[in-house]
Amino acid sequence: MNRSNRTTPDERRMTSIFERYLTIWIGLCIAGGVLLGKFAPKFAKTLDSMSINVNDAPVVSIPIAICLFFMMYPIMVKIDFASVVKAGKSGKPVFLTLFINWCIKPFTMYAISFFFLGFLLKTFIGADATDLVKMPFGLDLPIGAHHGAGVVVLQEGIKMLQIPLWRSYFAGCILLGIAPCTAMVLVWGYLSRGNDGLTLVMVAVNSLTMLVLYGLLGGFLLGVGKLPIPWQALLLSVAIYVALPLVAGFLSRIWIINKKGKAWFEEKFLHILTPVTIFALLLTLVLLFSFKGEVILANPLTIVWIAIPLFIQTIFIFALGYGAAKVLKLKYEDAAPAAMIGASNHFEVAIATAVMLFGLASGAALATVVGVLIEVPVMLMLVGVCKRTSSWFD
Repeated sequence: MNRSNRTTPDERRMTSIFERYLTIWIGLCIAGGVLLGKFAPKFAKTLDSMSINVNDAPVVSIPIAICLFFMMYPIMVKIDFASVVKAGKSGKPVFLTLFINWCIKPFTMYAISFFFLGFLLKTFIGADATDLVKMPFGLDLPIGAHHGAGVVVLQEGIKMLQIPLWRSYFAGCILLGIAPCTAMVLVWGYLSRGNDGLTLVMVAVNSLTMLVLYGLLGGFLLGVGKLPIPWQALLLSVAIYVALPLVAGFLSRIWIINKKGKAWFEEKFLHILTPVTIFALLLTLVLLFSFKGEVILANPLTIVWIAIPLFIQTIFIFALGYGAAKVLKLKYEDAAPAAMIGASNHFEVAIATAVMLFGLASGAALATVVGVLIEVPVMLMLVGVCKRTSSWFD
């Protein structure tokens, strides 16, 4: 492509007011959630009680599941899965993103978050501070029994697992690290003047790969971190929060295009869906932070401690992917989205999984939400880095 004919950076910008000021909206929703939790603490508990139970244990939070579906569906319905078959023609960039996302990123997230949360910042978090999380799905242990790094206790008549607070944050970081972005990366790739078609292919490939590897890596790394989680719980999470919107998006895309045509689908239907993902995300943030309101107000630096390893991991993975793209001699249009998709996280699935596995009130859920908080400003910064260094790939 002739570089002089390419869309200029100024012409590629977020068009929706929700997209342009997403950081502001996230901040307002977090503040609103914290205040709601302070003045109406029973609200989130009531919502969290609306769940699907298995063996008398709450497994799926219905309100969160609904929000997460509407976060994921607009992304999945945009994907032309026929392009996945042609992904092999893309060669290097697809291989690069798969290698970084699944062979490197989960383990660097584990190491970085363990070092900071388990050692460097442990005193600030509270060496003896504990967190109450859900009993693992399908597990029935007596009061006082030890499981992983936790002990079974009775809380308001319900068996819970009491674990060190830093380990709960650590678990949330792990869930973020094994979830490569398949949503906002479309925005980051667009703003950085990347190859939009290739970005869609990589999103589709990662979505399908996640169906297999998310549960496997999640179970393995949480188990290594002394937070053993039954495989069926992670697989159920992937089925509900990835497979369901993926299948719904695939089938409805075919049906709508057959009924209305591709032009109507792209120009009308997708335009209507554009704000749905962001609105569902913001509503989820209000719910999550409403329950953690008193905890955050009592210790606002908690957000900072969690954000430190997440920020370092994001910068490291981006630098690794971007540098590898240079070594592989990729075009800039392919290098930018390949680096972006590894650096950003699929926080929708991470939040949903943390809530399902550990509970809405858990530190793990809070850690995944902090991932959302830092994602937008950090990724916008990296978009700027890409545009300023695009000449490196000439």
